[in-house]
Amino acid sequence: MNYTFHWYQAFRALPELLWGALVTIEVAVLSMVIGIAFGVLLALGRNSKNKLLYGLSTAWVEGARNTPALFQIYMAYFGLGSLGIFVDSFPALLIGISFNNAGYLGETFRGGLRAVPPTQMRAARSLGMSAPMAFRLIVLPQLFRTVFHPIMNQMVWAILMTSLGVIVGVNTDLAGVTQELNVRTFRTFEYFAMAAAIYYLITKLITLSARAAATRLFRY
Repeated sequence: MNYTFHWYQAFRALPELLWGALVTIEVAVLSMVIGIAFGVLLALGRNSKNKLLYGLSTAWVEGARNTPALFQIYMAYFGLGSLGIFVDSFPALLIGISFNNAGYLGETFRGGLRAVPPTQMRAARSLGMSAPMAFRLIVLPQLFRTVFHPIMNQMVWAILMTSLGVIVGVNTDLAGVTQELNVRTFRTFEYFAMAAAIYYLITKLITLSARAAATRLFRY
């Protein structure tokens, strides 16, 4: 083994790596916000008696859960381009991860909805609430309490999925910055080891924060 480690050079690039980590978190958070919004709609569609809504929701969920996330990002970047809809690397990454998040969260929310007793909705309606108001004020809070930890697990998965953006040319997130530094210096082990450590710290911070938040929010 003739490889000589140059950790000092790698640590000098730490600000660039941390800036890339911020972009990674930004993409993951945006994809989760979009994924949660569509996930709720998919859960409602999967529980709907309308065959069209049920079919479209099922197709989305099955496609997201049973194909690689990389393919979904490729479809957003190359597939839409074949249809004359051209998107840059960053939006394609966001679309792909959001599509994946929505598919998984849709099933998570569907299970959460089944955990809320139907009598809750009937009781709310008997008190004069409209169906949308009862769903927003009575059902949704109980739903999110049930699925809080699965949502946090999906957030961790979204953080890790952002690294796939380097395949379609995203060079501003943590994986992209790491690859750019590697191309310039050929210090592969040092840069990717540091990037792996940053990914690890981000995901552990999310996990520990979720655990602390759950302790405060769901005491009873």
